[in-house]
Amino acid sequence: MDFLNALADPAIPFLRYALLTGIVASLAFGIIGTYVVARRITYIAGAISHCVLAGIGAGLYCQKALGIDWFGPLTGAIVTALIAALIIGLVSLHANQREDTVIGALWSIGMATGLLFIAKTPGYVEPMSYLFGNILLISQADLWLVLALDTVVAGTALLFYHQLLAVCFDEEYARLRGIRTDLFYLLLLCLTALTVVLLVRVVGIVMVIALLTLPAAVAGSFARGLWQMMVLATLCSMLFISSGLAVSYSYDLPSGPTIIVVAGLAYLLVLAGKRLLHRRTGQPKGIA
Repeated sequence: MDFLNALADPAIPFLRYALLTGIVASLAFGIIGTYVVARRITYIAGAISHCVLAGIGAGLYCQKALGIDWFGPLTGAIVTALIAALIIGLVSLHANQREDTVIGALWSIGMATGLLFIAKTPGYVEPMSYLFGNILLISQADLWLVLALDTVVAGTALLFYHQLLAVCFDEEYARLRGIRTDLFYLLLLCLTALTVVLLVRVVGIVMVIALLTLPAAVAGSFARGLWQMMVLATLCSMLFISSGLAVSYSYDLPSGPTIIVVAGLAYLLVLAGKRLLHRRTGQPKGIA
């Protein structure tokens, strides 16, 4: 009730912006999270998320030290995420280097570069909100940016649904059918990168992987097809974010970690229920 009363309070607009942002962004989380789980590229999403700190740090430095107002943390995060996605994708497709080595290098270099930029930015910059998220800091302008980014991600993912489905489940067959699998794999990584930027606004860099994969993992326990998994994952993401916000506001807890704990508990409950059902019936349920 405290949370509902706060939502109706005109003196607390940031809470409404936070809830709306979480609900809107859940569409991208559910759709791209489903592709990430199906394609098993969670580790790539993790590397991209940590590279984002370099872009955030560069954006802060450009604004406060160089006076470049148009290149802020969000712009830097988008640019860096896309560059990291393309590097990882091209290396995995064409280079002879081990993919996991490149991912590990980008992971650590991105974090280190971001911290160096933050350290040289004039004035005190609190990195905790970027590392662990604070959705309550989102303004009305941020909400519009999130809505635009969410529309691009979700629209592109749905427009190329069949091609991305083929890349996720039977890449060799798709290539034989004339689908440019390399191109759509890179597209999937770029969409994942943009979704990671949205996730950083909600739960921070460190916990991106959890909110990207847990709703899809829960949905996969009940869905019979990929599109059903996307719908359920989107609804789960909305539920987790809304519940996490309510709990964090009521008990004065950090919003990002609370959302992840709610999602994690839901996943563990579903997993335990699934195993119990399997023992009783002998047949697993779902596609994940």
